[in-house]
Amino acid sequence: MKNITLHAKWLIKAPLSEVFNLMTDFEKFPEYFPKVAESIQVIKREGNYLEMKATVKSFGQNFPVKMKTQILPGKGYISDNESPKFGTSGHEELLLTESPEGTLINYIYQVAIHRLWLRIVAQPLIGWFSMKYWKKAVIDELRKKLER
Repeated sequence: MKNITLHAKWLIKAPLSEVFNLMTDFEKFPEYFPKVAESIQVIKREGNYLEMKATVKSFGQNFPVKMKTQILPGKGYISDNESPKFGTSGHEELLLTESPEGTLINYIYQVAIHRLWLRIVAQPLIGWFSMKYWKKAVIDELRKKLER
């Protein structure tokens, strides 16, 4: 089974600390990014390691997701996510670096698709649609909240 790698970079004209604080406040994701998250609950926390149960929004439906996330202080997070109902699992990285104009977000999501029917349409659908949707639902909202 071949993974699909989603990758994009965006510039947010805001300090890295502000971007980091919003992007790692997982329990407030539904408030900050309502088009992406219905709910996120931290069920276990050990330092910078979190286990979460989330209900995410994708393709017009809600899906339960289990997340095992490591917060990288001042740098972002990495997360291994599993959605049995949707038939996917993945490794997500949101990495932040300072830039003269603000904060550069480097986003990578490697998705494994476990359902044959979804694999058939996955590359064009997930590859193209997912990143456009994420830009609109997360990055554009982040810009509205932080850019002056």
